[in-house]
Amino acid sequence: MEQRIYHGDITPQDLAQSLLAYFNRGNLRAQVYGAEQEMNVQISTRPGAQSGGLTAVTVQLKQIEDGVAVTINEQEWLGLAASMGQTVISTLVNPWNLLNRLDDLAQDVENLQINEKIWSVIAAVSQTHRASTQISERYQRLECLYCGTANPVGEGSCIACGAPLGNIQPVTCLSCGFVLLRGETTCPNCGRPVRR
Repeated sequence: MEQRIYHGDITPQDLAQSLLAYFNRGNLRAQVYGAEQEMNVQISTRPGAQSGGLTAVTVQLKQIEDGVAVTINEQEWLGLAASMGQTVISTLVNPWNLLNRLDDLAQDVENLQINEKIWSVIAAVSQTHRASTQISERYQRLECLYCGTANPVGEGSCIACGAPLGNIQPVTCLSCGFVLLRGETTCPNCGRPVRR
């Protein structure tokens, strides 16, 4: 089970609709269950699919205070293993049988990559909503280099000892104002080179 939290202006509905649009095609089908605050997207092989083994995976989308928590449960892979095993056995019996099983093999390989595709769809949707896995601004704190006290981002001097906090403040893109990580040379928001 994998979990990531996306902070920003994004809802479970945004992610569920994108997953539904991407996976409800071909040999796969996607279904959405649940309410607005907590939704499940089940992605599975269509009944009577022409090629490949059976598989299923559930994506849980839960609204949290600053975004959405995404959990991908373990993928059902026994049907895929059985289909791949059948391909191997039929190929061992007669190598020409591989030609008859190419569709099954291609579908099985594609189905094994479902989790990676789910994360890429979620990342793309999150990026369009300007959400990320970085901690939300509300929870970010800067530690004073002199006394170790946690200070809110943007504070000019330490709230405990009064030491200047200018060197540890985050840097923003001069073109669009996006907060940059230390060492970034190109703004991930607007794509322009970072000028410091």
